Amino acid sequence: MIIKRNIIFTLESRKKDGILIIENVPIRMRVNFASKRIEFTTGYRIDAAKWDADKQRVKNGCSNKLKQSASEINASLLGYYTKIQEIFKKFEVKEIMPTQEQIKEAFNALHKPIKEEVKPKKSTPNAFYKVFNEFVRDCGRQNDWTDSTYEKFAAVKNHLMNFHDELTFDFFDEKGLNDYVTYLRDVKEMRNSTIGKQLSFLKWFLRWAFKKGIHQNNAYDSYKPKLKSTQKKIIFLTWEELNRLREFEIPTSKQALDRVRDVFLFQCFTGLRYSDVFNLRRSDIKGDHIEVTTVKTSDSLIIELNNHSKAILDKYKDVAFEDDKVLPVITNQKMNDYLKELAELAGIDEPVRQTYYRGNERIDEVTPKYALLGTHAGRRTFICNALALGIPPQVVMKWTGHSDYKAMKPYIDIADDIKANAMSKFNQL
Repeated sequence: MIIKRNIIFTLESRKKDGILIIENVPIRMRVNFASKRIEFTTGYRIDAAKWDADKQRVKNGCSNKLKQSASEINASLLGYYTKIQEIFKKFEVKEIMPTQEQIKEAFNALHKPIKEEVKPKKSTPNAFYKVFNEFVRDCGRQNDWTDSTYEKFAAVKNHLMNFHDELTFDFFDEKGLNDYVTYLRDVKEMRNSTIGKQLSFLKWFLRWAFKKGIHQNNAYDSYKPKLKSTQKKIIFLTWEELNRLREFEIPTSKQALDRVRDVFLFQCFTGLRYSDVFNLRRSDIKGDHIEVTTVKTSDSLIIELNNHSKAILDKYKDVAFEDDKVLPVITNQKMNDYLKELAELAGIDEPVRQTYYRGNERIDEVTPKYALLGTHAGRRTFICNALALGIPPQVVMKWTGHSDYKAMKPYIDIADDIKANAMSKFNQL
């Protein structure tokens, strides 16, 4: 059972004396499902000018009147989004359509009731977290972190504070590191792969502070716990599924899905990430190819156009979009939701088994493919199908910007499997 829902973060619309309030505006979380709506207060406020309505996040580098940073607020919003999704998934597993009250109760069971205002703490921040803030500020500037990276480290800080709000550098000896891993596994119920990522982020911070001479405890350097894990399954569309999606006749009542399909297909035929399609301008189109500087890695790429990608560009060549953009790209979150709906309608429902570990417990989940689709599947689809067509990996890497052959290895393995299965068809003749 799949419960269709839409989770939106937006500023509350308030007026005073008939004038819309634009300063210190409450941020709300709106959950729509089954023709129902639930409104949650997030406990955060921000000026309208500091809010990015497209990304549904506070603009990078901004803060509110309580001196809460964009990274802190955005990490909390991401946490709320994740918890709500987890709640819906639990009802889906039980094949129950929840009521509004059940969703509210489940959410409040995970969080203390969200207060409208969060008052600043009167106590002096712990020195450990002061240094952590310096690390985020300095490394963020030095490495030109994106919003998502700031959000990741805000989440790291939240996990550490929930674990222990009075941490010291001396705490993280082998026992302390073991205690933290146990907390992430048993209390936060994280997968081993997620624990590994959290541990690597913490080590990065501890290593930075050690090099600065802030502490002398380098136990982190030799700490390598055994965390069973499996290679993450690459979700992509086979050539047959891609054609099925492309040729599917979208119902007249759902024509908004047509533009979503076009953007996704453009990714499938160019290998561009969502962020690069979102930023694609008409000036980037150079006749038979496109020239882009990628948002994530700042690579300068030249990607030749094929008949499929050209057809999509031609479809919108006379349509004017904001900032002279080429395609009608909506927010990543909304596009992911619409993609799942589109793929379900098109019958892309092959069961996909995903395996992961929590501690020593092996967990297998079987999910229809449409429920796993997201915008990044477009890029993966391009890579897998290009390799399966026999295009050399080094050529594909020129298009995608991959500089490390190791990163292409999982895709090459998939392409080899596709070729082997294709050869077996001769046995049927």
